[in-house]
Parts: sequence; C-alpha cells; structure tokens
Amino acid sequence: MTLPPIVQSFVLHFGEMGGRWGVNRTVGQIYALLFLSDRPLNADEITEALGISRSNVSMGIKELEAWRLVRKRHLPSDRREYFQAPDDIWQIVRTVAEERRKREIDPTLTMLRDILMETPTSSEERHAQERIRQMHELIELLTGWADDVQKLDNESLMQLLALGAGVSKLLEVKNRITVLAGGKRRGPAGGDLA
Repeated sequence: MTLPPIVQSFVLHFGEMGGRWGVNRTVGQIYALLFLSDRPLNADEITEALGISRSNVSMGIKELEAWRLVRKRHLPSDRREYFQAPDDIWQIVRTVAEERRKREIDPTLTMLRDILMETPTSSEERHAQERIRQMHELIELLTGWADDVQKLDNESLMQLLALGAGVSKLLEVKNRITVLAGGKRRGPAGGDLA
C-alpha cells in the first residue's frame, strides 16, 4: 500500500509530534493513518502502509485503544480485526482531553490535596502550603470549566470558540460595571484586583 503524498506528509508529521504529545512515533503514525483512512484497516494493512513491524502495530493499537482513540471493528466473512478512528473530530478532542486529564491533572490534584491536608510545621511550610492552595484553586477552576465545556454539544462548542477575544471584551465591560457599582473585581485565587 503506497500512501499518497498528502497522507504521507500528515502521517510523518504526526509521528514526529508523537513524542511531544507523550506517545512514540509509531503510535502517532498509526493514529494519523487511521484518522485519514476512508475505511477501517487491519493490522497487516497498517504494517504495509507504514513499513513497520507487526508487533509494533499491535503495541501501537493497544496504546490507542487505551486512549480510546480507535475502535475495533469486524467485517462480515473476515476473521481479522479492523481498526478505525472516530469520525467526529470533536469527540476525538473530548476524548484526548479526558484521557490527558486522567493521566496528568487528576494525579496532580490528588497530590496537592494531600499536601493541603498536612499541618505545616514552619513559616516556610505555611508559605509553601498557601502557594499550593492557590495552584490547587486555579487547577480546580480550570477543570470545572473544562467539565462544563465537555458537556457542550458540537455547535455550542464552535460558537464558544468563535467568541475568541469577544469573551475578554465582555468581561472588561462586566468589570467596569462592577467597579462603577462599587464592587471589587476578584482574581482567580480569590484576591481583589482593583
């Protein structure tokens, strides 16, 4: 199976980016191939298209299944397993966000909570614990926002993203109104801004 130049460029780039995203080059290439394919592919087709060993394909598929980024399919009258990436690009983004959160954010929040439960024994530890509390509050705020965004349907999500800088302008107006009304603006860690 010879890959068309556009597909080959995309696959090679995803392989290079794999290391930056926390997966190896082969996993990145397998995913890129499945993402662009107009039909499910079996392991032999992936091996041939990418010129990699069957064992590397098997390991890569297992990793992609663990990330919930590929689905196993069976075709009538064929005992082989076929694989395909989800069709909905927004579902792919949601899945990656969920999986990265489970692997990266949730363990950090657990560690921060554990430290915040400890009793500081010095002024240094009290200072450190206060900084940790600020970090914890910010991450909790961001993950709460991410949870809300995950619940949006695709159309609402696109509208939210299209707002772009309009959101900051809306917040500026809200803050001006709050200040004019005699209130104070609050920062992400709960402190007054002005």
